[in-house]
Amino acid sequence: MRWTDIYDIAASLSECHPEVDPKQINFVDLRDWILDLDGFDDDPNHCGERILEGIQMAWIDELS
Repeated sequence: MRWTDIYDIAASLSECHPEVDPKQINFVDLRDWILDLDGFDDDPNHCGERILEGIQMAWIDELS
């Protein structure tokens, strides 16, 4: 997965952290969790607030 795979990342986060409300997570933790996902292989420096916000929104949608 890469930073642009927001829906795949959101699905993986939902599976790995089912107890977490994605509306309550801060971007520092979100970034760390993404970097720790199995199958994530992208440059950690290519991530910004906009990407994290998109992933957070996709994770919220995943739970709807």
